[in-house]
Amino acid sequence: MLRRIANHLYRMGRDLERAEWRARLVDVNYHLLIESPPRAGEPWAPLVAITAEHDAFFKRYETLDEASVLDFVVFDTENPTSIRSSILSARERARALRHRISSELWLELNTFYLEAQQWRPEDLRARGVFEFFNDLKDHFYRLTGVIHGTLPRDLGFDFVAVGRSLEAIENVARLIDVKYHHLLPSVGDVGGPVDLLQWAAVLRSASALEAYRRSHGNVVRVERVVEMLLFDATFPRSARFGVEQLAAALGRIGGGMASAPPDTARALATALAESSATGILAAGLHDYLLAMEETVAGIGEGIVEQYLQYE
Repeated sequence: MLRRIANHLYRMGRDLERAEWRARLVDVNYHLLIESPPRAGEPWAPLVAITAEHDAFFKRYETLDEASVLDFVVFDTENPTSIRSSILSARERARALRHRISSELWLELNTFYLEAQQWRPEDLRARGVFEFFNDLKDHFYRLTGVIHGTLPRDLGFDFVAVGRSLEAIENVARLIDVKYHHLLPSVGDVGGPVDLLQWAAVLRSASALEAYRRSHGNVVRVERVVEMLLFDATFPRSARFGVEQLAAALGRIGGGMASAPPDTARALATALAESSATGILAAGLHDYLLAMEETVAGIGEGIVEQYLQYE
């Protein structure tokens, strides 16, 4: 496969996954603000913290208020990771791949692109946040279904899967880390109503709340949330599931030959399979997540260098 084509497929996968994660985070944060008692400070700040874009935000905006954060995360075309920018980027990459992707995928993504071009902050306020983000989720569900239902399981599909997996792993790690270390008002609130609401929101952000309740019941416990989102081998948005999918796709791309990206991914998958939430919480969750994020970032850099760079 030409590196140019592989690069477009990989970036399209990352763009779509990033846009979906951000849409889910905004939606859940809005629900959390309604369900939680009022708190001092900046209730929209966690969104900027989770996306690790604090410096980029304050280059453009002065305060972490609702209007500014929503504009930055959803609408801002000068922010390359906003939902709108990610959709526009994914569509442009798909346009260059018309001969490589299904007509169904092109139609769905181009329709989404045309809608995103018309978005305005005042439209969101007029329609309501819930309706706006429900529509977004429907678009993402359709796109995922079209990708899985119409693309052949070849190297092209693997590059899309690699891009989506990397983005998902990084997002779930940051989501847990920000909740565990930054969102709780005080140590005395651990295990209290606000703490449990926030952990339920973390699960909801990863579309994991229903799966959690089926496995563990209605009682939300930190170690069980971390176990599901990091180490569960069956839940599709867990870090372990994503890393195993990543390792498998990289193995196929590399033809089974030894090289840094698939070897590192397989080693990370093994480490996740051999770890548990109880042990990680005791040893230090923050350091564990930072190390995992660095490893995943290194895999991403290796993929670009080995498979995607071209003149």
